[in-house]
Amino acid sequence: MCLLDGVVQWDASRIVCVSRNHRAADNPLRSEGRLPAVCGVEYAAQAMAVHGGLAGNLVRKPRAGYLASLRDVDCRRDRLDDLDGDLVVEAERLAGDGAHVIYRFRLRVGDVEVLSGQALVALDSEAATA
Repeated sequence: MCLLDGVVQWDASRIVCVSRNHRAADNPLRSEGRLPAVCGVEYAAQAMAVHGGLAGNLVRKPRAGYLASLRDVDCRRDRLDDLDGDLVVEAERLAGDGAHVIYRFRLRVGDVEVLSGQALVALDSEAATA
């Protein structure tokens, strides 16, 4: 399942992605015809994964990451599917080592912030030795 439509910009510490499918009736995260705003965490996780692939060492196979914890999640809307305009997903890498990465994330439509928080991603140790 790929929820992001594209990468707007990225560098070693930050990525900005865009998505339009939050309004789609066939969005795989919809439940009872609605897309809860908390599903924005999955959009953010996908942006973090794309960032890891782009900013990581591309000589070897990218390592899998697993969302280990969320902190300070602030949901400012109930739903994503009733928002007009593109969903902008931003993720900034705050820290990391060989086992974990910490990202701050934010989702917005235009100037309206929808969801923000911080995520700890645990990196697959087996992929590092493969």
